[in-house]
Amino acid sequence: MITAFQMANMIFTGAGALEKLPETIKTQGLKKPLIVTDIGIVKAGLCKKVEQILEDSGIPYALYTETVANPNEKNATDSFALYTKEGCDCLIGLGGGSSMDAAKACGVLATSGGTIDQYRGMGMLKAPLPFYIAIPTTAGTGSESTCACVITNTQEDHHWKMVLLDGRLLPDVAIIDPLLMTGLPAAITASTGMDAMTHAIEAYISIGAMEYSNAMALGAIKLIFKYLRRAVGNGNDVEAREKMAYAQTMAGIAFSNAGLGLVHSMAHPLSAFYNFPHGFANAVCLPTVLNYNKIVCRAKMTDIARASGLTDLGTFPEDAVCQAVQRLNDDVGIPRTITEVAAMVGATVDAKDIEALSQDALNEVSTPTTPRIPTLKEVIGLYNSCW
Repeated sequence: MITAFQMANMIFTGAGALEKLPETIKTQGLKKPLIVTDIGIVKAGLCKKVEQILEDSGIPYALYTETVANPNEKNATDSFALYTKEGCDCLIGLGGGSSMDAAKACGVLATSGGTIDQYRGMGMLKAPLPFYIAIPTTAGTGSESTCACVITNTQEDHHWKMVLLDGRLLPDVAIIDPLLMTGLPAAITASTGMDAMTHAIEAYISIGAMEYSNAMALGAIKLIFKYLRRAVGNGNDVEAREKMAYAQTMAGIAFSNAGLGLVHSMAHPLSAFYNFPHGFANAVCLPTVLNYNKIVCRAKMTDIARASGLTDLGTFPEDAVCQAVQRLNDDVGIPRTITEVAAMVGATVDAKDIEALSQDALNEVSTPTTPRIPTLKEVIGLYNSCW
């Protein structure tokens, strides 16, 4: 069988990596980037660090700060309008997955034209993005290393996630500096860390997995089990931040090539319906879906158990994995149910939505690569178990 594997052209990782930004722009002969970010990154002072480096190097820039937690088509069109107005020739996505996805969406409109909904699905872009530099400020989404972009369609009463998959969505350069992640609040560290864990586990058990993605996924799983608790417990632990930064990127590379599964298929509708942060949506579904999947991937679950650091696997190592993931969720403060997540983030959920959520989950782009293909009735049961 022939496999294909792709990743960003260049990835700079480590404390101080942000210093690579000016030379990255200048060596490409670029003149003016648009920084796509959100107001939280601005208030945290992280955007100013990027602006200062550009200013000190004599590089002009434009700034878009209106990205929302689950970026939508308005973020795409508004950032593109600013990109055009300011005469920009490249993009910087600065922040979590939302800002990096919004930057990708801006780039799609800049080079492929039309509206963002035209490019939902696989391989739909007409051209590569403008030169794109991804700078993550959280260790979770892996957007700096993926060929995916997720945008929420808000034009209808029934909000839903549009997933764009195309190799041309990969950043040209990723700059991953753990010093931008120190001091990140514990809840965000936990949710983004479990997002990365979900990426890694789903990539490993995906039917699209290959040797390259398997190595990245298992490596990420091992790092997350070892360092996420430390990163949550002490936001200024630079070693833990750096290891989590590596883990999220490795997990992103893994799932970008191998695909994901039913956890993401269930998480995306939760974010679309209720505006759940993506990491929390994944984390709350992960133990239940793993328990559902375990009968078809026992050998791989055993590998995950070993990567988690478990030494006594018992007769049923697949059960040990489910327990280890739930314990990690508990330790870092992830709620156990959807209703508890809603209470944490100030959302209102309604169990009457479960059938509609389940139908959307079945139609998600991640469902075909899940190791156990579910029925609508089974997905409804899984949502009820998580509720």
